[in-house]
Amino acid sequence: MSGKGLAVRRQRAARAGGPVRVLALHGLAASAATWRDLGEHVADEVELWTAELPWGVGGPTEWSHGGDPAEWIGRALAAVPGGTDVLVAHSFSAVLAVEHLARVPHAGRPRALVAVSPFHRRDPADFHWDDAGHYLGIFQEVFEEALGLAQVRWLSPDVRRDMALLVRDRVGPYGWTRFWESCLRSPFVDVGALDLPVLVVAGEHDRFARPQEAALLAAALPQGRLELLPDCGHFPMTERPRPFADAVRRLVDACAAAPSAVPTRAS
Repeated sequence: MSGKGLAVRRQRAARAGGPVRVLALHGLAASAATWRDLGEHVADEVELWTAELPWGVGGPTEWSHGGDPAEWIGRALAAVPGGTDVLVAHSFSAVLAVEHLARVPHAGRPRALVAVSPFHRRDPADFHWDDAGHYLGIFQEVFEEALGLAQVRWLSPDVRRDMALLVRDRVGPYGWTRFWESCLRSPFVDVGALDLPVLVVAGEHDRFARPQEAALLAAALPQGRLELLPDCGHFPMTERPRPFADAVRRLVDACAAAPSAVPTRAS
């Protein structure tokens, strides 16, 4: 199912039992290809859906010019026929997913959330001028790291840097500003209202979304749990695909074992 700036597709049918519908959302300037490894390693009962979001690498740049980007999370959830059981969201999309789900009625929520490499602060005073400079300075490096993990043929560091610059420039200052705004809003999100199982996954060596922020988010959630993956950076689903899929599997199994009082969204 698709709309302007959004395309939701079934990537893999359930191979046994279920189905448990899992919707996976990529981060800023990424794509549904982010979840290729998850599709190979996820549990047999999972029906995997992915979305191409407006802030994807091939999406329209106009998404960043106005409106509330968190609303796209709801649109993606609504596009899965039969409803989403487990939402998996990475980086920028993880921040928006927490924000969106904390403010919508129970009927609009999945049964569980996996927030991967989220940005989060608990107090507005935790933000400083140096933070904006830090994120602005490493913005290009995020894309370089992603390209290094995703490349199907060897690229020299210079070529990879040039490609990352092209991605950065496509996101542009408006896209970066929307990312920064979502971070600045995080202390004001009522995470206490997000009373569903939330698995927060972080890489031990993530330089972009610090694992300390993931730990703060998990601790503040009523049913939050932190999974810290060693020898891993900002892209756990690509860097450590098997441990990542195992963590998702444990959440799926827990949801299947415990009937939810929260109804699944009707299509």
